[in-house]
Amino acid sequence: MADDRGIPVFSAQDITLSYGGDNILDGLTLNMHEDDRIGLLGRNGCGKSSLLKIIASGVAPSGILSYRRGMRLGVLPQDFMLDDTRSVLENILDGAKDIAAMLVEYEALPHDSVRAHELEDRLTLLKGWDLEAEARSLVLNLGTPPADAIVEPLSGGEKRRIALAKTLISQPDLLILDEPTNHLDSETIEWLEGTLRQFKGAILIVTHDRFFLDRVTNRIAELDKGRLTFFEGNYSSYLEQKSAMDMASEVVEHKRQQHLKKELAWVRAGVKARGCKSKSRVARYHAEASEEGFTEKLDIDLVIPKAPVMGNRTAELKNVSKSYGDKSLFDGLDIAFEPDKRIGVVGRNGLGKSTLLKIILGEVQPDVGTVEIGPRTVFNYIDQNRLNLNPDNSVLQELAGMNDWVKLGDETISARGYLRRFLFSDERINTKVGRLSGGERSRLLMAKILKNGGNFLILDEPTNDLDLPTLRLLEEALVAFEGSVLVISHDRYFLNRVCQQIVAFEGNGVVVTQEGDYDYYLEKRQERLNAAKKAANAPIKTKVAAPAAAPVAKATAAPAKAATPAAPATPARKLKWAEQKELDVMEATIAAAEAALEEIEGVLADPTTYMSRSKEIPELKAKRQAASDKVAAVYARWEELEKLKG
Repeated sequence: MADDRGIPVFSAQDITLSYGGDNILDGLTLNMHEDDRIGLLGRNGCGKSSLLKIIASGVAPSGILSYRRGMRLGVLPQDFMLDDTRSVLENILDGAKDIAAMLVEYEALPHDSVRAHELEDRLTLLKGWDLEAEARSLVLNLGTPPADAIVEPLSGGEKRRIALAKTLISQPDLLILDEPTNHLDSETIEWLEGTLRQFKGAILIVTHDRFFLDRVTNRIAELDKGRLTFFEGNYSSYLEQKSAMDMASEVVEHKRQQHLKKELAWVRAGVKARGCKSKSRVARYHAEASEEGFTEKLDIDLVIPKAPVMGNRTAELKNVSKSYGDKSLFDGLDIAFEPDKRIGVVGRNGLGKSTLLKIILGEVQPDVGTVEIGPRTVFNYIDQNRLNLNPDNSVLQELAGMNDWVKLGDETISARGYLRRFLFSDERINTKVGRLSGGERSRLLMAKILKNGGNFLILDEPTNDLDLPTLRLLEEALVAFEGSVLVISHDRYFLNRVCQQIVAFEGNGVVVTQEGDYDYYLEKRQERLNAAKKAANAPIKTKVAAPAAAPVAKATAAPAKAATPAAPATPARKLKWAEQKELDVMEATIAAAEAALEEIEGVLADPTTYMSRSKEIPELKAKRQAASDKVAAVYARWEELEKLKG
C-alpha cells in the first residue's frame, strides 16, 4: 500500500531475515515520518528486537534501508554499552559527542561567518549551548545515581537509566527505544511520557507498558509472520481495530470451512463423470484445503499450579521498622495478608520495596516489630535475578533436566505439556536457551520457579521483558490463582487489572496501605495532598495578621462577630438528618459508581467482547456513558452536601 504522507525520515523496503531456514522477517516494509510515534507489537521471538537492530545498524541482510540526509538516530537497545570506568555524567555526555564537537567548532570560528551562523542555528535546535546542564537535568528527572558516581558498581537498572539519558541527550530525529520503561518507577515513566509527547521527531518503541503505549503512540505496528500490519491510533484504538479484524477473519474462516465441508462431501461421494469440470473442482478443493486459515493466537492458557490449602492466617507484619544507617525505610508498619488477596507494592526505587519482601521471607530481620507466618503458608518467590539459565541447555532440559514429567503439588504432568502452558511451541521447547529472546527467557524462568508450587506468590517486577499476549495471560492466571499474591511492579495497567490493595512507598519513610487498585490509590493520594496543602495554607494567613497590635486585632475581630447574626442562612442550611446520612455513605456511593463504570470499561477494553458480543457493542457503550454520567452526578451531589455541611 502506498504511503501518501510525504517523504519519510526513514524507510525499510522488502527486509528479509532468516534463522535456521525460517524467515523471521519476510519482505517487511516500514516507512516512518516526523510525526510518527509507532508502538511495535508482537510475540516474543517474532523479530522485534532484530528489526530494531537492523534499523540501528543501517545494515540489512536483504532489502533496502533509506535514511533522510543528515538524519540523527538515537537508540536504546536491550544490550546497551556504557564505559564502566567513567562517571554517570561522562557516560551521558558521550551521547552528545557530535553536538559538543559543533560547539568547539563554533567557538573557534569568527562570529560573523556563514558557518558560525549555521552552527548557531543547529546548536539552538539541539540544545547544545549547555550540554552539562541538560545532562544534569536528565540525571534528576530519570533518577540515575549521582552525576559523579562511577558506573562499574551500579545495578543493571541504574545503568539502564543512564543509557536512556545518554540516548535522549543526543536529540535524534528518529528515536528507537527497546523497553524504555524497564526499571523505571511510575513517576519517572510519567515524566518520560511527557518528554516523548513533546519530542520533535519520529519514535519507534517496543514496550510491554500499555499505559505508556496509550499515552505516547499514534500508530501501532504489529509484527506477525515476518510482516507488519499498521493500525492508526494508540493501543486502545489498536485493540478495537484488531478485535474487529479478528472477528471478520473468524467469520470468513467459518464460511471457508463450511464450503470445504461441502466440497469434501462432494469429493468423497466420487463423481461418476470425470470430465474437465469435475477434475477442476477436485483440484480447487485441494488448493483451498491447503490454504492457511485464521487461527486464534491466544489458544493456550498460562495456568499457575494450584495453590496448597491455606489457613485463615497467611502472614502479618506488626509494628515493623527497618533502617539502614540514618535512612529509615519504614517505621511501625502493619500489614495483614489475607488468603486470596492480591496486593501491589509501588514506589520509587531505593525506598525499601525489595527489603519488605525479604523481611516477609525471613531473609532480612526487622529492627523492630514481628513477622508472623501462618503454619500452612508456603512462599514462592519469583525474582528473575535469582536464577541463572544455562544457555547450552534446551528449554526442556532447563525445566526438567532428564525427566519427562514435572510434579505440581499432587499433580504430575508432562514437561512438554507444562511448557506449552507458558506458550512454548513444540519447536521452541527443543531450542537452546542461548537462542531465546529476552521475553522467552523470562517466561522460562517463571515456569521454572512456579513449578515449585506455593500458596503465597511473591513477584518482583514480573512484567519486565514479557510481550503483551503473555502479560494478558499472566494477569488472568494471577486473578484466577486461589492463594495470596504480593507483587512489586511499576506497570500501572498490570496493577489495575490484578491488585485489590496497594502498599505505596511514598518516600521519607512514609508507607501507605490503600484498598482498591492503583488508580484508586492515586485518587486517594491526591485527596490527601490537597488536604495537606489546604491545612498548610491555613496558618500562613494567621501569621500574616499576627504583627498587628492587639487593639487593632480586636477591632478587626469585632465586625466579624457583629456580622454573624446578619447571616441567618447558616443555621437554616444545616444538613437535614437524611442528608447527613446520605453524606455519611457518600464515599461508598462514589466507590460503587466508579466500580460500575470500571466494570463496563473493562468489558469494552476486553478484545474478546468484540468477537463474542459484537451485537451488544452499541448497548455497552451506552451503558458506559450512563455509568460515566452517574459518577459525575454523585460527585456533584457530594460537593453539594459538603457545602451545606459547611
